[in-house]
Amino acid sequence: MSIFSVNLLHVLFPDFTWKIPTKMKKLFLTFDDGPHPVITSKVLNILDEYNAKATFFCVGENVKEHPEIYKEILLNGHQTGNHTYNHLKGWNTATKSYIESIQRCKQLVNSDLFRPPHGRITYKQVKALKKEGYRIIMWSVLTKDYNKTGNKDRLLKRAIRKTRSGSIIVFHDSEKAEENLFYLLPNFLDHFTGKGYSFELI
Repeated sequence: MSIFSVNLLHVLFPDFTWKIPTKMKKLFLTFDDGPHPVITSKVLNILDEYNAKATFFCVGENVKEHPEIYKEILLNGHQTGNHTYNHLKGWNTATKSYIESIQRCKQLVNSDLFRPPHGRITYKQVKALKKEGYRIIMWSVLTKDYNKTGNKDRLLKRAIRKTRSGSIIVFHDSEKAEENLFYLLPNFLDHFTGKGYSFELI
């Protein structure tokens, strides 16, 4: 998602959750697009090593295909959120179809937290979601772990530099992010754990 798009959404939707207000050393990890049978399990093991909790925004069709991994997320004390049933881009999808996809995902993911795939959502879709009682969770820091041409060290340094107390950080437990993810995540956790931060549920 472009900087322009994110800044525009900040202006249009100030009531979205972009960060968590806190003066304490707390950070909020999120993972989009799973669950994945291999990658999500590895992520859970890494989080466990650092006693870190996270919020997983799950795609409904992936939950249906890998229900045991979804259960593992919850059994490990993490929480989940709705990421539509089939990862729809709101800007390219009619409101009725978009909400139907979210409702279909809700049958598998019991959560009032929602994150729009790619951060793309329309005003009508937001209005419909609010009527359904959803809390729309965005982010403070996009790690860009999906960027296969990005230098891993630069991505890590950028994520660390942009992170503050209360930041919501986005990773992806998906194949497109796998290589960068397993470099960024443990190093990110190690850096902030060493500085006395904890990783909490939203």
